Amino acid sequence: MKAIVITEYGGPDVLKVKDLPTPEISGDEVLIEVKAAGLNRSDVFQREGNYPAPKGASAEIPGLELAGTVVKCGPDVKDFTVGDKVCALLAGGGYAEYVGVREGQCLPIPGDLSFAEAASLPETVFTVWSNVFERGNLKSGETLLIHGGNSGIGITGIQIAHALGSKVIITVGSDEKGQNCLELGADSYINYKTQDFETELQDEGVDVILDMIGGDYLAKNINILNPEGRLVHINAVSGSRVDLDIWKVMTKRLTVTGSTLRSREYEFKKQLAKEIQKNVWPLIESGKFRTVIYKTFPFSEAAEAHRLLEDGSHTGKIILVR
Repeated sequence: MKAIVITEYGGPDVLKVKDLPTPEISGDEVLIEVKAAGLNRSDVFQREGNYPAPKGASAEIPGLELAGTVVKCGPDVKDFTVGDKVCALLAGGGYAEYVGVREGQCLPIPGDLSFAEAASLPETVFTVWSNVFERGNLKSGETLLIHGGNSGIGITGIQIAHALGSKVIITVGSDEKGQNCLELGADSYINYKTQDFETELQDEGVDVILDMIGGDYLAKNINILNPEGRLVHINAVSGSRVDLDIWKVMTKRLTVTGSTLRSREYEFKKQLAKEIQKNVWPLIESGKFRTVIYKTFPFSEAAEAHRLLEDGSHTGKIILVR
C-alpha cells in the first residue's frame, strides 16, 4: 500500500509517499480501506519531532482520524462486517491506503455524510465530548468559553454545546472567524487581538472553559470562572509552566483539570465511542450539528495541506482524500 510518511523531523516537505506492507489484522481488529483522513495539530507536532507516537502506534505515518470502508474483519469482530462505512479514531497511521484498528475505536458513518465529512469527526468529537461534557460536566443553561473557536475542536464544541442548550462564547483572532462561529451557534465572540477576554467577561462570568492555550491565560481563566466553575486544559501552546493562585481556586470551589486522548487505553476509547454514538450522532442525523470542511487535498499533497494547517487562517477542518 501507499502511505504518507515522516522521512525525518522537520517542515511539511519531509512528508513523502512510500510503499509499505498492508497491515495484518487479528482479534477484534478491522482493516479499513481509507477514503479520507483528517489533519490535526498533533500531526504537525509529530512531524516536527515534538510529539512521539505512543507505544503500538505508527511513528512514521501520522494521522489520528479517518473514514473508509471495512474490507476485512478479525475473527473476534462483532459490530462490523465487510462493506461497512466507518470512521475511526487512531493513535497514528491514518495517512495510508489501509489501516488496521480495533473495532471499539470505530463508529458507523452517521446520516448521509461523505467520507471526507466523516473523517473530520473522530478526533474533535471524542476530545470535546470527553473534556467538555464528561470531565467539564457542562450542563444545559450554563456558559461555555472556548479558546480557539475557529479550530476543529472549537467548531465542534460550539455546535454540540449549542444544540444541548448551553450558551457559548469563543475567542478568535479575527472578526471574520468570529462571524463564522456565530453562524455555527456561538452566542458571541471576543477578538483576542483587539480585546481582552478577562475584561470582557469579568462581570458576566463563565461556568466551563475549554483551553488549548495555557500560559498567561490560566490566571485570566481563574478570574472569570463562576463559583463551582471548571477549567479544562487540552493543550498548552503558550506554555505549560504557570503560576496558580490556589486561594482563588479554594474560595470559588473551582475544578482545574485536563487530559490528553491519544495515549488513553483502549477500553476508555471504546466506552467513549459508545457515548458519542448515543449522544452526538443523533445531533448530526437531525441536522443540529454539521461538519465544517475548509479544504480538501489529495493524499499526495499532504505537505501542502500541512502548510495550510500551520498557517492558521482557516475555519474548520482540512482533509486528505483519495
